[in-house]
Amino acid sequence: MTLLESLGLNFGLLVMIMIVLWLISIRIRDVSFIDAFWAYGMAIMASASFVQTKAPGTLAYAIWALTALWGIRLGTHLFLRWRKEGEDPRYGKILGKAMGKQGMSFAKAALLRAWALQIPLLFIVCLPAQLGILLAGNDGLGPISVIGVVIAVIGIGFETVGDLQLKAFKADPDSKGKVLDSGLWKYTRHPNYFGDFCAWWGIWLVAAPTGWPVWIAAVGPLFLSFTLMKWSGAPLLEKSLKKNRPEYAAYIERTSGFFPMPPKKRTKR
Repeated sequence: MTLLESLGLNFGLLVMIMIVLWLISIRIRDVSFIDAFWAYGMAIMASASFVQTKAPGTLAYAIWALTALWGIRLGTHLFLRWRKEGEDPRYGKILGKAMGKQGMSFAKAALLRAWALQIPLLFIVCLPAQLGILLAGNDGLGPISVIGVVIAVIGIGFETVGDLQLKAFKADPDSKGKVLDSGLWKYTRHPNYFGDFCAWWGIWLVAAPTGWPVWIAAVGPLFLSFTLMKWSGAPLLEKSLKKNRPEYAAYIERTSGFFPMPPKKRTKR
């Protein structure tokens, strides 16, 4: 099977899964669990690539393991959060606008504004893992790949700790309306997003020695970085937090927006 055929098989599998999940979202009238599948889908694409690899070596195992670990951990976290908190208001607004102003049915809005859009984006972001596994053969880990493993593990750990700290903060009744500014959140306003950033650039670096297709696939982590820092990640979240949490403006002044940095000292007034 050629490389393109293998990728085509992965893409077809992704489309079929998305159709099933779209039908489920119509039944429950909620697409919010799509965030959980974003992470699970990466693990599925990496696993689909892995099972197509004959006699995989250490490099293929490393790429698959890192992607699966990241995807299963984050996907489970997001799924459990969705089960507890219910529909994400962001998707309610997106679908409500499509239904109200554009006259779409819920099914059409869910398909066009959520599921169909996620298919190419998920596939592209996950390309470094897919290509790396398919091209690795029985190769071992070289110095560049080892550096990538370290970066990816740091990212996964950073994100995991940040999510646990945020979960504990939300569970405390005294934190209502306040801003989390301790732990990792003291050094960056988005430790979970920074963890994603490190995890996927690390995975790309692990896979980079397999050749030029993976170098081009840097478009995946580049797009993810843009999304986290400039599009639907930090900017969209902070817009909401500024409105609902009075302390957030001061938090912005003293805390790095993305990359962890020592907090700035408060200026006296």
